[in-house]
Amino acid sequence: KKQGVFFVVVFFFCRTIAAEVRKQVTRDYGSPQLSKKRGGLPLTEVVEPVDFEEYVSSHAPGVEAGPLRQLMEFPQDDLELLPLDKECTTLEPPLPEEEEDKCQFRRLPSRARYHLFNVLIFSSRFQHYSTTYTPQNSERQRERQRGLVKQTFELDEAAAHDRQDDQDDSKRRSVSLDETPRGSWASSIFDLKNSSPDALLPSVLERTAAEDMDRNNTEARSQERHSDLLGLYPPPDEDEAVERCPLPEVPKEHCGQRIMVKCLSLKFEIEIEPIFGSLALYDVKEKKKISENFYFDLNSDQMKGLLKPHTPHVVISTLARSAIFSITYPSPDIFLVIKLEKVLQQGDIGECCEPYMVMKESDSSKHKEKLEKLRLQAEQACSRLGRFRMPFAWTAIHLVNIVSKRKSHGTWNERKKKGFERMSVGEEMCNFATFRPATLTVTNFFKQEGDRLSDEDLYKFLADMRRPSSVLRRLRPVTAQLKIDISPAPDSPHYCLSPELLHVKPYPDLRVRPTKEVLEFPARNVYTPHTTYRNLLYVYPQSLNFSSRQGSVRNIAVKVQFMAGEDPSQALPVIFGKSSCAEFMKEAYTPIIYHNKSPEFYEEMKMKIPANLTDNHHLLFTFYHISCQPKQNTPLETPVGYTWIPLMQHGRLRTGSFSLPVSVEKPPPSYSVLTPDVQLPGMKWVDNHKGVFNVEVTATSSVHTQDAHLDKFFTLVYVLEEYSFPFRLKDVIITEANMEGELKASISALKGSQLDTCVRFLHQLLNKLIQLIVYPPVIAGQIVNLGRAAFEAMALLVNQIHKNLEGNQDQHGRNNLLASYVHYVFRLPTAEPVMPPAGERPMPMQYATLSRATGRPSSLHLSRSKSISNSNPDLASTPISPDEEVQRIIGSKGIDRSHSWVNSAYAPGGSRSVLRRNPNSSCELKQLLHEELALQWVVSTSAVREATLQQAWFFFQLMTKSMAHHLFLTSKLDSPRRQRYPDRFVDDIAALVCAISADIASRHHKDVEVVERLNNSLAFFLNDLLSLMDRGFVFNLIRSYYKQIANKLHTTQNPSSLNALRMDFMRIVCSHEHYCGSFFLSVPFRQQHFLSGLLLTELALILDPDGEGVFFLHKKAISAVHSLLCSHDADPRYQDPQVRAHVAQLYLPLLPIVMESLHQLHDFCGQWNVSFLFVFQTPRLLALAIPLGSRGLLFSFCFLSVLHQAGRQTSSLSAECSRTLLVCFLWVLKNADASLLERWVSDLSVLQINRLLDLLHLCVSCFEYKGRKALERINSLTFKKSQDMKARLEEAILGTIGARQEMVRRCRERSPYGSQENVRWKKNVTHWRQNTDRVDKSKAEMEQESVVDGNLATEVSLIVLDTLEIIVKTVVASELKESVLGGVLRVILHSMAGNQSALFLQHCFTTQRALVFKFPEMLFEEDTELCADLCLRLLRHCSSSVGSVRSQASASLYLLMRQNFEIGNNFARVKMQVTMSLSSLVGTSQNFNEEHLRRSLKTILTYAEEDLELRETPFPEQVQDLVFNLHMILTDTVKMKEHQEDPEMLIDLMYRIAKGYQNSPDLRLTWLQNMAGKHSERGNHAEAAHCLVHSAALVAEYLNMLEDCRYLPIGCVTFQNISSNVLEESAVSDDVLSPEEEGICAGKYFSEAGLVGLLEQAAASFNMAAMYEAINEVYKILLPIHEANRDFKKLATVHGKLQEAFNKVYNQRMFGTYFRVGFYGCHFGDLDEQEFVYKEPSITKLAEISHRLEEFYSERFEDDVVEIIKDSSPVDKSKLDPNKAYLQITYVEPYFDTYELKERITYFDKNYNLRTFMYCTPFTLDGRAHGDLHEQYKRKTILTTSHAFPYIKTRVNVIHKEEIILVPMEVAIEDMQKKTQELAFATNQDPADPKMLQMVLQGCVGTTVNQGPLEVAQVFLSDIPEDPKLFRHHNKLRLCFKDFTKRCEDALRKNKSLIGPDQREYHRELERNYHKLKEALGPLITRKIPQLYRPLNSYGRSSFRKIDC
Repeated sequence: KKQGVFFVVVFFFCRTIAAEVRKQVTRDYGSPQLSKKRGGLPLTEVVEPVDFEEYVSSHAPGVEAGPLRQLMEFPQDDLELLPLDKECTTLEPPLPEEEEDKCQFRRLPSRARYHLFNVLIFSSRFQHYSTTYTPQNSERQRERQRGLVKQTFELDEAAAHDRQDDQDDSKRRSVSLDETPRGSWASSIFDLKNSSPDALLPSVLERTAAEDMDRNNTEARSQERHSDLLGLYPPPDEDEAVERCPLPEVPKEHCGQRIMVKCLSLKFEIEIEPIFGSLALYDVKEKKKISENFYFDLNSDQMKGLLKPHTPHVVISTLARSAIFSITYPSPDIFLVIKLEKVLQQGDIGECCEPYMVMKESDSSKHKEKLEKLRLQAEQACSRLGRFRMPFAWTAIHLVNIVSKRKSHGTWNERKKKGFERMSVGEEMCNFATFRPATLTVTNFFKQEGDRLSDEDLYKFLADMRRPSSVLRRLRPVTAQLKIDISPAPDSPHYCLSPELLHVKPYPDLRVRPTKEVLEFPARNVYTPHTTYRNLLYVYPQSLNFSSRQGSVRNIAVKVQFMAGEDPSQALPVIFGKSSCAEFMKEAYTPIIYHNKSPEFYEEMKMKIPANLTDNHHLLFTFYHISCQPKQNTPLETPVGYTWIPLMQHGRLRTGSFSLPVSVEKPPPSYSVLTPDVQLPGMKWVDNHKGVFNVEVTATSSVHTQDAHLDKFFTLVYVLEEYSFPFRLKDVIITEANMEGELKASISALKGSQLDTCVRFLHQLLNKLIQLIVYPPVIAGQIVNLGRAAFEAMALLVNQIHKNLEGNQDQHGRNNLLASYVHYVFRLPTAEPVMPPAGERPMPMQYATLSRATGRPSSLHLSRSKSISNSNPDLASTPISPDEEVQRIIGSKGIDRSHSWVNSAYAPGGSRSVLRRNPNSSCELKQLLHEELALQWVVSTSAVREATLQQAWFFFQLMTKSMAHHLFLTSKLDSPRRQRYPDRFVDDIAALVCAISADIASRHHKDVEVVERLNNSLAFFLNDLLSLMDRGFVFNLIRSYYKQIANKLHTTQNPSSLNALRMDFMRIVCSHEHYCGSFFLSVPFRQQHFLSGLLLTELALILDPDGEGVFFLHKKAISAVHSLLCSHDADPRYQDPQVRAHVAQLYLPLLPIVMESLHQLHDFCGQWNVSFLFVFQTPRLLALAIPLGSRGLLFSFCFLSVLHQAGRQTSSLSAECSRTLLVCFLWVLKNADASLLERWVSDLSVLQINRLLDLLHLCVSCFEYKGRKALERINSLTFKKSQDMKARLEEAILGTIGARQEMVRRCRERSPYGSQENVRWKKNVTHWRQNTDRVDKSKAEMEQESVVDGNLATEVSLIVLDTLEIIVKTVVASELKESVLGGVLRVILHSMAGNQSALFLQHCFTTQRALVFKFPEMLFEEDTELCADLCLRLLRHCSSSVGSVRSQASASLYLLMRQNFEIGNNFARVKMQVTMSLSSLVGTSQNFNEEHLRRSLKTILTYAEEDLELRETPFPEQVQDLVFNLHMILTDTVKMKEHQEDPEMLIDLMYRIAKGYQNSPDLRLTWLQNMAGKHSERGNHAEAAHCLVHSAALVAEYLNMLEDCRYLPIGCVTFQNISSNVLEESAVSDDVLSPEEEGICAGKYFSEAGLVGLLEQAAASFNMAAMYEAINEVYKILLPIHEANRDFKKLATVHGKLQEAFNKVYNQRMFGTYFRVGFYGCHFGDLDEQEFVYKEPSITKLAEISHRLEEFYSERFEDDVVEIIKDSSPVDKSKLDPNKAYLQITYVEPYFDTYELKERITYFDKNYNLRTFMYCTPFTLDGRAHGDLHEQYKRKTILTTSHAFPYIKTRVNVIHKEEIILVPMEVAIEDMQKKTQELAFATNQDPADPKMLQMVLQGCVGTTVNQGPLEVAQVFLSDIPEDPKLFRHHNKLRLCFKDFTKRCEDALRKNKSLIGPDQREYHRELERNYHKLKEALGPLITRKIPQLYRPLNSYGRSSFRKIDC
C-alpha cells in the first residue's frame, strides 16, 4: 500500500461541526481564558491521537497528482544510508605493509584493520528541510532576500531631498513678520492657474459597477506580491533554536597551529668538512621535547662528495630543507633548538671547534697551510669514519620573539583557543597561526659540552638564555651564518611528506624537493581519536656507564637495530634515514664523544614498526669502540657489549624508560624472548649485571594502546576472534574455562584506563563493545551474553568522556567526539567473529535460564521482566530449546516473582545468563543492537542508569542508527511500519520513554542541566522515530510524556521550568522535515493533527493570562511557531499557492489564539511621537478628539481605547514577542484560502470582528517602515552597545571584573530557574554566547536592510488590506454592516497615516475609493469625524513628494467632493473640514511641501474642469472656491518653513495666523491647537496649557452665544482667574459672524463635551508644568458642568486630582527664568530695535541663552556678523556697525510694587501672571561700571510686557520701560539690608544649618572681611552729609547697621548652641572679631543728625525717575 499523509491530514471545512465548536469557544470580549474546555476536552488534557497508520491506509489522498499530492504522501525513498569513502590526505593509503600480504593481513590486530573501514552515514533525503540541520539564520535570510524590488517611500525621498537642500541652501535671512494682506498671493508668481497638474488617473471619472471595481482591485493587489512573508522578517532567535543540531565534524587526526621553518643556508668562516643539522621544538616550562627531529643538510656538493662512499644511494625524501611543525599548546616557553653535528674525527669537541672560532676564510693567506692540513684531515676522516658523527654545536630560537613582532593580534574570534582548555593571557599572545613571516640569520652557536648533552642540561641552558645576564653569552661562540625562514604554514602546502614519508595531497610532481611534516609530541594530553594508521617507535639512548669495563673502551658508539628474529639477517629496514641518505636503514648509530667511557646521548631514532608484532621482535643494541686513528691490525669498530629489549610481552608493546645490563659477549640463542634482566648462565655482564645503559622507548601508535586495561581487553577480544586457546597473558593462562570471567573482568576494568588513551582508541573500543553485544562469543560451545557488561562499560566510558571534556560539547551537551563516532563511524557489524576451527566439535549448549523470550508475558511493562528463580520446582528438567523454555515459563503457575530480574544473576548480561537462540544458525547468533540497548537501559540500575541518563543522547542516537541500518540490511524499508520491529522491542521503547519522562518530571528542579539535556535528547529520539516506526505509536509516546509532565505541573513549585522543558520538547519534535481542517483547537483537530495541535495548545496555554506564562515562556512558545512557519516558507516543496494554503490550514487555530491574546500584546500604536495626545476619560468623548500632530485627527488613536479598557496597560508580552506573534498571525491570513477565511468571518460576532480590526490596526503600527535614517541611527546605537558588551566580556575574561557575577546577573534576567544554586554555568544556560553577526554594517548592508524593511511593511499592509476586503465582503449582506464598516475605514485611515510605500498607497486609495463609493452614508450622513480624518489623510498625501501618490490622493479627494455633492449635502461643511485639515497639516507637519500640494490642487481643478457630467452644475465653481481658499492657506506655509528652526519666530508666526482667523473660530481653534502641539513638543507645558485655556474660552464664548446654560461659563470672563490674557478670545460681534451659520462652529468640539475635553487636557498640562494652583481654577469651571450632569464618577475623579495637586503644592518647584533680549541691526528686519522678554526653562544661565541665540543667528547670517553686547546699559544705535547684527541679553527678575507683594505671598503667586520685570545696572558718573563706594551708582530698569506670563507664546514684546537711579548711599543701604536678611535667614533656618550659619557669620565679622561693613560705615557715617536731601538716607543706613549688629549677635548666640568642643576656639575667634567690629561701629551708629529731630519742611525724594513710554 502507498504511504499516506504524514502530519498533514487535510480535510475540508465542515460548517456544522465548526459552528458547534465555536459555540463552546466564542466568548465576550473580556471572556474566560483558554484553559476552559474546547470541544469537550480541556486544553490542559492531551487528546488520544488517531491510529495514524490505520488512518493513512484507509484515507487515500483524494487529490490529483501534483505538488499537493506530493505534500500529502510520505516519500518512499526518504531514508538513505550513505557509505562514504574516508578522505585520504595522502597519495598512498596509510596502511600497514602487511596489507599487501592478504594472508598476513587476516592475522593483523583489528585495531590495525579498523582504519580501512569507510564512513557510514544514515540520513533522510529531506533532512535539509528541517531546521535541525538547516537553521533559519541571517545568512540564509539574506540569500532569500536577494533581488527584492526597492519600494518607494516618501520618508526616504523627503530625507534625500532634505540632504540636497542642506547642501544647496545658502544662508537665509530672517524674514520680517509684516502683515501681508491675504489674497494678494493670487496674483503672485505662485499663481495656481499657472501651475502644472500631476498625471490624471484614466478611470476616475468613469462609472464602474461595485462588483467590477472589487474584482479589478483584488486582481491588481495580487500582482507582484512577495510570496515569502517570513523571508522579509528577521530570522528566529538562535538562542531559542533548541532543535538546532549541527552535524558533528568528520573525525580527523589532530592538528595544532602549524609553522613552517625553511633552512636556507648555513655558512661558517671556514669550509673544511660537511656539517649536518637537526631542528626540534622544546617546551622549557613543561620540560618536554614537543616534536620529533627534523634533519637537514645544507652542505655544498663538494662537501657532500666527501661522504659519497658511505651514502651511495640518496633518496629525495631525505633532501628536505623545510619542515612544518605543529603546536597544540602555544606557549611563550617554546624554543626551536638547532643542533649541528660533524663527521667523527680524532680529538674532543673543544679541539674540533677551535678552528671555527679563531680562523676566517678572509685570512686564508695567513692560515693557508693550516687550512690545507685541516681539509686533508677532514677528507681522511670522512673517508674512514664517514658513517659516524660527533656533537659539534647548538643554538636556540625563542619563538615568542618571532610571533610577538606582528602588529595586530587579530580579532577576538580569531584569538579564541582551539583546544579544550582555556588559555592564560600569556598563552593567548602566542598565536602561531597568524604572525608576520620572518627571515632570521643566526650567527652565534654554542659548542657542545661532552658531559652536558642530556635534555636536562638543555632545559637549563634554555632557561638561562631567557635571562638578561645569560652565562652562555659570556662564552666564546662558534661563528656561523644560519639563515632560516619562519612563517605560518599554509593550509594545503604543496610537496609535503607526512611523518611516515607518505606524499600529502596535493603533490603535483614527485621529483620536487619535499617539505616534511614533523610529528608533534603535545606538551599535554590531546583528546582526539586515531583515524589513520600510524605505528611509529622512537628510541632515545640516554647514557652509558662503562667506567668499570676493562679494555680499550673509550670512543663508544651504540648501534641500534630492529630485529624480527635473532639472525643478523633479520634486521628490518624500518629506521628512518636522517638527511642525504637512504629512506630506511637497518641500523643507526649514536654520535660519539671522544675518549669518554660514560657518554651521554641525545640521539632520536625513529622507526616504522610492523602492525603485527610477535614475541620475536626486539630492539638490539650493540656497543662499539671506534678507532679514530688508523692503526695496523686494529679494526675500525670493535664490539664491546650487547643488550636488547623484547618489544612484545604478554601481548603488549613494551615502552618506557629502561636501565639495561650489558653483556660482554654475544647473546645466546633464543635470547630475544627473555629480557636482559634474566641472569642467563655462562654469560659475562658489564659491572656485575647492573643496569649500565639507560634508554627510553616511546611509541606513537594507533595499534598499540600502551594502557594495561585496554591492552588486556583488546588482547582477549583478539584471542576470541582468533579462537587461539590457550593463550598466556602475564601470569594467567587463558583457556575456554576462564575466558568468560577474564573477559568480563577486563570489560569492567576499562573504567580504570587513562582517559586520553581511551579517547585515542575510542572508535575501536566502542566498536568492540558493540560487536560483543551484537555477536555474543561462543566459548566451549556455549554462547556467552556480554550485553550487560558491555552496556555498562559503554555507559561509564561515555559519561567519563563527557565529564572530563566539557569544553568539547555542542549546545545540547553532546560531546563532539562521541557524536562524530555515532554519525560517521558506527555501523552494525555485518561479519561474524570466527567460530571455532573446523574439525573442533562445538560443545552442546545448555539452557540455564531466560535472556530474551520470543513470546512475552501478558504484562508488557516492567512487571513482564521478573526474574525466574533457579529453585523453581516447575523447572525440573532442562528445556531442549529456548522457545520451549519460554513456553514452560509462561505456562508455569508458581513462579517466584518476589524480586526484579535486575538483581538476578540470570538477567541479561548477568553472570549466569546465556542466550536462547540456536547457535547452529548463524543469523540467530546475531542480536540486534537497538533491541539489546533498549532492554539493558530499561533494566539498568544505580550508577549505570545515572550514566545513561547523563548521556541519553548517545544511546538514543546509537539506537536510531542501528534501527535504520537494520532496516537496510534486512530490506524492511518497504514493509508496513508496524511490521518493521518486534513487539518486545516496541514495549521496551515504551517502557524506556515512560521511565525517562518520569525522570524529567521528578528531577527538573534538582538537576537542571541534566534534565534539560535529557529532555532534548528524548525529543530528538522521538523525532527520529517518526521516520522509522509506527507514527501512531510515536504520537502515543509523546502523549505519555505530556501526561507525565502534566501530572507534575499541578504539584511543582516552579511550573514555568517544566513548561519550558515541554515547550523545548515540542519544538524539537515538530522540527521534523515532514511536519506539515477546523479552526479552533477542537478534539478532532487535536487528534488528527496531533503535533500541530499540541504545539498550538502549548501556545494557547502559555498565552493564557491566568496561566503561569512568563516572559521566557512566551518567547519560547512564539519562537517555536515562528521557526516552523519560517521553515515552511523556505521549503521549496511548499511553494505552490495551493499547497501553501493547505499548510496554512494547520495553523488556522492561531487566528483565534492571537485574537484572544490581544490585550496582552505590546502597544505599538503608542510608540509614535504624536505632538500632542489627548487622553479622554469617558468613552462617549472618544470621538471628540482634536486634530493634532503629524498623524492628524486623534480619534484614530482613541479608536484603540477599547484595547486600553481591555487591560492594555497590563500587556504582558514584550515588543519582540508581540511582533513575532503578529507576523505569524499575518502569515496565516496571507496563505490561508480566502473563501475559508470568509466563512470564518461570517460566524464572528461584532465584538470579535472589532477585535480582529484592532489586531489589524496593531499590525499596521507594528510593522510600519521606519526609514533609512532611523535604521542608521539604530545601527550606530547597537554598535556602541556591542562595543561596550565586548569590552565587558574581555574585562570578565581577563579578570578585571567577576565573570561569574556577570553571568549570574545575566542568567537571572532570562533564566526560568531563578536563583537556584545548582544551575551549572554553561553557554546555553547563561546566554553568554558570542554573537557572530557583525554589528557595524556597511552602507550596502544598510541599504539592503532598508529595502527588506520596506518590502516587509508593504507586504504586511497589503495583507491587512486583503483581510479588510474579506471583512467588508462578508459583512455587507449582514446586519453588522453599520457597526463594522466604520472600524474598517479607521484601519485604512490609520494605515494611510503611517509611512507607507507608493505601491501600497496605490492599492489603499483604490480600496478607500471603492468603500466610499459603496457606502457614502458612512461619511456624509453620520458623524463627520471620519470625513475630517479622511480629508486630513488625503491632503497629507496630496503634498507627497512621490508623484504617483499625489495622483492617487488627488483623485480620491476629488471623488470625495463629488460624492458629497451628489448626495445633496451642503458642501460648506466639507469645505470647512478640508480647510481645517489643511490648517492642521500646515501647522504641525515637519516635511510639508507647499509646491507638491499646489500641484495636487491644480490636479483637482483639472478633474473638475474635465468632469463632463457635472459641468453644468455649481459643483466646478464650488471646487474652485475651495481650492483657492486652500491655496491661500499655503501662503503661510512659506514663512513657517523659513522659521522652522527658530521656535520663537515660528510661534510668533502661528500666533499671527491664528489672530488672522479671528473671524473663523474653527480655524482659530485649529491654530491654537497647532501652537499647543508645538509647545508640547518642546516641553513648554505651561504655554501649551494656556493655548488650551484660550481654546476653551473661545468655545465657551460661542457656546454662550448659541444657548444660555447657567452651569456653562458665560464666556471669556469666567476664565479671567486662570489668565488675564484670555479676554482676547472675546467673540466678534454678531453682525460679523453668527455661530448659527452653516459650516461655522460646526465641529463637535464646539459643544459641551468638547469644552470639557479641552479643560481636562488644560488641567493635565498645568499638572505637567507643576502649576498646581492653576488646576484648581480650571476645575472651578468644570465642576458645575459635572454637577449639572450628575456625573458623580467624574466628580470623584476631579476631586481626587485636586487632592493630588494640592498635596504637590508643597513640593520643591522651579518655574521659568526670564531674560530681556534686544535686537539691533537691519539684518533683523522687523525685529530691529525691538525688545522682548523671553521665558526660558528654570535654571537657565545667561551664558546658555546667549550661546543659543548667538549660534542660531550666526547660522542664519554669517559667523562674524552677530555680536553680543556684553553690558546692559542703554544702546546708542549710532555707535553700532550697520553691517552687523547686535543682541543685548540681560537677566531680569519679576518686579512687584509694595502693595502687590501683599497679595503675592506664595512662590507660585510670585511666578504667575507676570507683566513687570526689573534688572539693575551699576555705573559711575564718569562712565565706568564700578568705582569706590562713595561714587557707585545703580540704575534699576523696570519693563512692562504686552501680555502676562505665562502666555501662549514664550516671548512677549516690551511695551513700557521705566528707570530708577540709586545714589551711592542708597546702594549701600540695599547692600546692608541684603546682608542683614542673609543673617536673619541663616539664624532662623529650621532645621538649623551650622555650616551655612558660620559661612554667613564669617562674611560679616571675620577678620579678613572686616573692611566690608566697617568701610561702608566709615565712608557714609563718619560725617553728617552736607546735602539735607541725604539726611534720611544717612539715618536709614545708621539704623541698618544697628539692625546688622543685633543680627550678628543673634547669629553668634545660635552658633554657640550648635558647635561641638572642637569648634569652640573658632567660635571665640568669631566673638572677638564681632566685639572689635561693634566697638569700631559704636561711635558711628550712635551719632544722630539733629535736624531730623526738629520740625522741617518735607523733602522730596532724592532718586531721579526717568520714564520712557
